[in-house]
Amino acid sequence: MPALLAPLTRAVTYTRWLHMLMSSVIPVIITFVYPGWIDLTPGEWAIIPLLPIPLLVLAAYLFPATRLAEGLQARLMLLPGPHSRERADAEGGERVDDIVAAPSVSWRDRGRTALWLVLRLEVGCVVAMLSSQAFALSLDLIAAAAGDRANAASVLHPAGEHWAYGLLVPVPPLVLIYLMAGAGAAMTAAARRFLGPSPTDRVAALEARTELLLERNRIARELHDSIGHALTVAVVQAGAARAAGSPEFTGRALDAIEETGRAALDDLERVLRVLREPSPPTSQQPTLADAHGLLDSARTAGADVRAGITGPLERVPAPVSREGYRILQESLTNVLRHADGAPVRVRLTVHDALLEIDVSNPLRSPGADGNGSGGSGLRGIRERAALLGGRATAGPEDADWLVHVELPLA
Repeated sequence: MPALLAPLTRAVTYTRWLHMLMSSVIPVIITFVYPGWIDLTPGEWAIIPLLPIPLLVLAAYLFPATRLAEGLQARLMLLPGPHSRERADAEGGERVDDIVAAPSVSWRDRGRTALWLVLRLEVGCVVAMLSSQAFALSLDLIAAAAGDRANAASVLHPAGEHWAYGLLVPVPPLVLIYLMAGAGAAMTAAARRFLGPSPTDRVAALEARTELLLERNRIARELHDSIGHALTVAVVQAGAARAAGSPEFTGRALDAIEETGRAALDDLERVLRVLREPSPPTSQQPTLADAHGLLDSARTAGADVRAGITGPLERVPAPVSREGYRILQESLTNVLRHADGAPVRVRLTVHDALLEIDVSNPLRSPGADGNGSGGSGLRGIRERAALLGGRATAGPEDADWLVHVELPLA
């Protein structure tokens, strides 16, 4: 019983009904111009639903925004809204994104929009006729039950007068509502067919989703590298200060923690600004020109860092330089985290078309995994290199753990 009464109580039944009725307004207005509403012949009645077709087809092909307008109407009126008791995707797999609310991007989209407009026009005319006839029949039934002569406004007007006709008064509207529920469901399916995403729309949506995922991964790497490095330095410095028991060393450690923390806060603010606003960040991202500060931070944390730079770092393009800084930062963080106190050798080499980054430290024991073979840090290094068309390797080599990265400058 609840399922039988559902079409009567669902708001979407009446919004779909209204959506179909709205399209009948166009032929009504055109008929005032031609052929007029007085003494229409059967032939003139037949051409009324056909008169607006050229105008609608022209609008679909000339104005790409026609699909935008139709898609918005269909989304709002044919699908259950977020305020409804049922979810929009619970009815036959319907989702809001099944109907595209965007201008046409191809001639195929314009053709599908034109077909939709013609279908909506013809269905609207039929719905307007059925609606007027159903309510006219109810009025005739009321008149017949009251003993008055029916005015024959409906095609199926009652014969004679009898009080029993009053019992039938609710029947035409109820039948009409169920018809509109079925017609509305059919029109919703047609809207998904004619206003649904085209192959071009699906490719654009896939590209947008890919860009979003790439951006999320980039932000995750930024946070992991910058915040992870700062926390590692702070932990190592705090532990070294406690073990040293020297006020002078403790002061230097606190200075290093403060400097590293400020840099991490700057990075965090920049990332959060990107999340809040899609506009380019105003703060400068660190590059390999800041590598000396990064190396000094690692030395202050207790690492014995020996660095060599070959070639001009200023020749490295900004995107490569920024990613190279993060790769170097993550490599040093791994050394501080997994090989505390081990000597570290860093080599930055700028060739004609290639930037090489090598970070190595002795293994703690023969065959040991010095800096971890997995984890998000090394994975992030490989991802950064791959996005720039380069490559990154990490693993034992002889008695050392070596991170080797090659980034093309082009």
